[in-house]
Amino acid sequence: MSASSHITIKCLLEAVGHIVTVEVKGGTTYRGKLVDAEDSMNICMAEVTVTARDGKQSKLQTCYLRGSLIRFVVVPDLLRAAPFLARGMGPNAMRGKGVGAARGRAVLLRAQQRRGRGAGPPRSQGIRR
Repeated sequence: MSASSHITIKCLLEAVGHIVTVEVKGGTTYRGKLVDAEDSMNICMAEVTVTARDGKQSKLQTCYLRGSLIRFVVVPDLLRAAPFLARGMGPNAMRGKGVGAARGRAVLLRAQQRRGRGAGPPRSQGIRR
């Protein structure tokens, strides 16, 4: 999981107990109280107003939405002050944590060195693991 998806899941978990709006891939929107959320973005909502693509509205006591069908979730503005966002955002947020474009290159170079293909001392050609 990437760093941005961790932030997304944390934000969704922080929104439990608040009113959220969810749009699914078919274009239908669900607005109600977020009761539960899972790491796979499966969510359970209560007191839901469903708005179809054609504008027709209906009400549901509870509903469960599969995470793979969710296009986006609108969470309350009060989550902007959440502590995990203060740490995870900003120009210096990722500095010094080993995350970024160069990290992938470093991992590849180390893997190549272990296989004897990159720069560095050659490995013995004895028993391979």
